[in-house]
Amino acid sequence: MKTKTTRAISAKFETIFRIMSKILIIGVTGLIGKYIVEASMKSDHPTFALVRECTVSDPVKGKLIESYKNSGVTLLYGDLYDHESLVNAIKQVDVVISAVGSKQLADQVKIIAAIKEAGNIKRFFPSEFGNDRTNAVEPAKAMFATKTGIRRAVETEGIPYTYVVSNSFSGYFLSSLAQAGATTSPRNKVVILGNGNHKAVYNKEDDIGTYTIKAVDDPRTLNKILCMRPPGNIYSFNDLLVTAETPVPIKVLLSYGHSVFVKGDQANFEIEPSFGVEASELYPDVKYTAVDEYLNEFV
Repeated sequence: MKTKTTRAISAKFETIFRIMSKILIIGVTGLIGKYIVEASMKSDHPTFALVRECTVSDPVKGKLIESYKNSGVTLLYGDLYDHESLVNAIKQVDVVISAVGSKQLADQVKIIAAIKEAGNIKRFFPSEFGNDRTNAVEPAKAMFATKTGIRRAVETEGIPYTYVVSNSFSGYFLSSLAQAGATTSPRNKVVILGNGNHKAVYNKEDDIGTYTIKAVDDPRTLNKILCMRPPGNIYSFNDLLVTAETPVPIKVLLSYGHSVFVKGDQANFEIEPSFGVEASELYPDVKYTAVDEYLNEFV
């Protein structure tokens, strides 16, 4: 016979497990995918990773996949280009998060088709993790256009969604102060795109993963854009130089830099409730890594 305390504990755990969605992550070995997997595991979501069998045998990626398995991630063998395996994987979860790379952005229509056939997904996060409302030039312009096309396809199919706009990755841009072709922080000279006064937004990759997973079961982010624009991470290029005191093809970085630094696309608009919400306001409990704190590592 259950005591009152036992029943209370049991009810608490039933509630926890009832609201924790099962999450399938696609693109788990990519630039941002591994941070999303880690955040999902830390949040106690049942976490599933779509992996190809050839990835498991890869000397580098295979070790990462093995670490996921050892941490409790359920590996589902399948492929973005194998419809049946994709549908079977999706049927086992509640939420799908895509973190595929730029070369596979357009192929997310295959995920959309599989979600429609499976018929059980309550939220889809397509691979965004970049800018919103851009004035980018080529070749970045084409990449952003592809993401917009995927958004419209999701909406046309009536799939519940959240679009994650994480803006600039700290690990990619701050470590080199956005210098095209540079792999380390410059010490003597930097090239400033534009006048250096437009504001950009930088977010550490594990913070991006944390905010993404926070949004999974949050009704406030349903059919919304989740904009990651923490106040401590909005800096102009000139601000960075004062604070810091100090390999995508160059064309891509320059065109992206034109959007961010010359046009100021990341911080030049208000986040209206009609289309989006801001991550640090929704989740004040997240101790995000601010730009000045991040840059201290390089000083």
